[in-house]
Amino acid sequence: MAIPTPVATTGLRETKKQETRQMISDHATRLFIAQGFEQTTIAEIGAAARVAKKTVTNYFPRKEDLALDHQEQFAASLAAAVAARRPGESALAALRRAFADAVAAQDPVAGFSGQQFARMIADSPTLTVCLRGLHDQREHHLVRALAEATGAHPDDITVQTAAGLLGAVHRVLFHRIQTLTLAGHPNDQIAHTIAAEAAEAFDLLEPALSGYGTA
Repeated sequence: MAIPTPVATTGLRETKKQETRQMISDHATRLFIAQGFEQTTIAEIGAAARVAKKTVTNYFPRKEDLALDHQEQFAASLAAAVAARRPGESALAALRRAFADAVAAQDPVAGFSGQQFARMIADSPTLTVCLRGLHDQREHHLVRALAEATGAHPDDITVQTAAGLLGAVHRVLFHRIQTLTLAGHPNDQIAHTIAAEAAEAFDLLEPALSGYGTA
């Protein structure tokens, strides 16, 4: 009888952990949508997922982590786009291109979450504050990416201002997607609308930032 290699065992263990994590997250989202975020307890989530309450908190230390499951990806998204800019491409052009790709893909990180999920966030004071904090984190990461791209210090006023302007456009567009979602517009229609509005929004930054942070 063959003995599984450590690599295979580790792989199976990680797969099982990911499946458990996703199961807990799915049950939590269902309960949050049905009952409201504040009204749902960790114990109820554990019971629905058929795991111990401690298991839930092991995977998700904070309750809001259960609702906003792409926090790290969201916070790093703008910085990642700047880091991945093409030769001769400015930071603004890279972010503009990345946002257009996200809209075309109807990416949840860009704000395409579905009406029920958007309503869950809008109705929860806790999640609304958490989302605002994630926007702030995203801008903080962008500051560091722009500083690295330009060889400046993160405290440099130009870096801070550029990050503020670029972060503000993305914040406005994210909330615009959420507003249209809550109003009941289908994702295809939202994507069409946002693509045009994003072009206008980014155009406003072109005079100041068209050559800033060019790779």
